[in-house]
Amino acid sequence: MQRDEIAGLRGRIAGLQALRAVGRVVSVDGSVIWIDGLAATASIGDRLRLLRRDRAPLDGEVLRIDDTRVAMLPDAEVDGVARDDRVAVLGPPSLAPWDGWIGRVIDPYGQPLDGQPLSQGAVRRPFRSAPPPAATRRALGGRLETGVPAFNTLLPIVQGQRIGLFAGSGVGKSRLLARLVRSMQADVVVLALVGERGREVRDFLQTVLGTEGMRRTVVVAATSDRSAVERRRCPQAAMTIAEHFRDQGAHVLYLADSVTRFAEAHREVSIASGELPALRGYPASTAHQIMSLAERAGPGADGAGDITAVFSVLVAGSDMDEPVADILRGVLDGHVVLDRQIAERGRFPAIDLLRSVSRSLPEAATEAENTTIAETRRLLGAYAGAETMIRAGLYRDGSDPLLDQAIRAWPEIDAFLGDPNPVTTEMCFARLNLILRRATAGGSKPMPSRAQPRAIGSAG
Repeated sequence: MQRDEIAGLRGRIAGLQALRAVGRVVSVDGSVIWIDGLAATASIGDRLRLLRRDRAPLDGEVLRIDDTRVAMLPDAEVDGVARDDRVAVLGPPSLAPWDGWIGRVIDPYGQPLDGQPLSQGAVRRPFRSAPPPAATRRALGGRLETGVPAFNTLLPIVQGQRIGLFAGSGVGKSRLLARLVRSMQADVVVLALVGERGREVRDFLQTVLGTEGMRRTVVVAATSDRSAVERRRCPQAAMTIAEHFRDQGAHVLYLADSVTRFAEAHREVSIASGELPALRGYPASTAHQIMSLAERAGPGADGAGDITAVFSVLVAGSDMDEPVADILRGVLDGHVVLDRQIAERGRFPAIDLLRSVSRSLPEAATEAENTTIAETRRLLGAYAGAETMIRAGLYRDGSDPLLDQAIRAWPEIDAFLGDPNPVTTEMCFARLNLILRRATAGGSKPMPSRAQPRAIGSAG
């Protein structure tokens, strides 16, 4: 470890510049600062540092370049900025992650947020990198243990899969993510917290995630008070860190909470740069930003590890057709919907199984498991279709054999899905088969337990 720290220090020293290009502030237009003298030197995305009089320096990012001037979008309020203030070019942003970041909380630029010094790695990585070439990526791997009954049975997650978690506010999304951090099978976890309130971040880390969850986790946080540039960088920085561990051969679990706030931050930056809204207030480039981020996750090339990703989306009023949800759903290998009505009656995680899909099926399960999954979904669908009539007392036993089975099975299936204790896949299927046998009163043959997972092809 000491050798890695020395290598990182050498890398930082090698990256130091004796001279930097310097310009001067010529005007301030709202939140955009215009600078003269850097048009021939700076590039889009470069970091800038503005030296204010009698105040701390103000960092920002190059947003626009015209014939003679550069537009800077600052990381904080423009208070104290005056004409002729000096602005230096720091260069393109990058990260130098290393294994010592595990268990730490950092900002999107690799600075510690937990009050402890943070060493840098030897190799610097850009915030935006290309995914592995499509022709060299491996197929999705075997099923992962998650500790959550729904994911261990009806909605399996396989190594390298990318899923979306769609939920409104207050339905248990953060607690489900924390449960996956603690229990899901992975070597390293990288968690991006975008636009959360500062108090909630600390509560999430200490109370919800806890020491157990932090033991293998790198947390990248950009709270709601940070600039749109920094909030947009947050999931990109977390993906860069995940790629560092993936390239070492590790299986990485990447979680982003949430893609909606990432898209909102991108909207602020894009509008400031002059791009017009197109998709219900979002600029046209939003789709590319979201798809580029999602495509970086997934199976690695030969010799590398994998990034299994969970992207959360805040959907107002359960509107699955709003732009961010619609864009993300089209590029993922499955989506999970959390329902407010289920949460209000006390079942967590509040997963609506009939609206949720895992595109790793049927390849991720054995033939017997697929039979169990299909039968369970059939009973849940039958119960959901007649739930109003059942609750109103209008259904008479014996009128429909399938519905009779569904009514007998539903309370046990609902309790099974809300089991808070981590359980293995084999135990989950054994319990689910027992529930189905009880519902059919011994009418179906016992279904065998889960076999060894096998590699599956890419999902469509």
